[in-house]
Amino acid sequence: MRALVLSDIHGSLEGLEAVLEAAGAVDRVWDLGDVVGYGASPNDVVEKIRAVGSLHVRGNHDRVAAGLTSSLNFNPIARAAALWTQEALSPSNIDWVRAMPQGPIYPEGVAVACVHGSPLDEDDYILNVRDAWAPLQQMQQPLTFFGHTHVQGGFIQQGTAWRELIPEYRSREVAETWVLKLDPECRYLINPGSAGQPRDGDWRVACAIYDTDEATVTFHRLPYDIIKAQGKILMAGLPDRLAIRLRDGK
Repeated sequence: MRALVLSDIHGSLEGLEAVLEAAGAVDRVWDLGDVVGYGASPNDVVEKIRAVGSLHVRGNHDRVAAGLTSSLNFNPIARAAALWTQEALSPSNIDWVRAMPQGPIYPEGVAVACVHGSPLDEDDYILNVRDAWAPLQQMQQPLTFFGHTHVQGGFIQQGTAWRELIPEYRSREVAETWVLKLDPECRYLINPGSAGQPRDGDWRVACAIYDTDEATVTFHRLPYDIIKAQGKILMAGLPDRLAIRLRDGK
């Protein structure tokens, strides 16, 4: 079984299309949340991920855009984007976003958990080994996919040894992959990166493919039509910073 794992699309149709094209034929698509927010194509993104996704986990921006929680905890730029998204979403799409389930979600037939933030709290950020310690200790499954940070990589535990996982790439201009061979003696927290707004200093969108037969996770970094995505944000009247940061990858 090959599963495309993606997260934090954030209303970027261009990013989502690049990820789906690169993935090719897969058996499942696992969406780790924050489908909307920031980007200017929320309806197109929701409709496309609804059509192809086999598993969805809600994110914090999904909750706010759907009116389930307040935007008061967001910074002013995120709040403006969430409120714009709430107005832009069609009734059927906002209903779908509102109904997205809270993680962890457990895909059938595999020892995997899918979450947005942390498996212990959907709003927690897992940014370092300290953040990863408790989730890795408490999860029943050896492999958990998470998003929320917009940073591709993850964390590995083997017995008493812990380390951060950082995919290695040669370029920031072309499509690249990096393969992780899963060790049955290890426990993993893996972030596929953001399919719409990376924040690890690399402007290319990101995803991962989990292959159960090969016991691998293949990380992808992909160029996409960033100028079109930026233009849509500016034309929609969203904050300029949301367009500028796409090129910075921050």
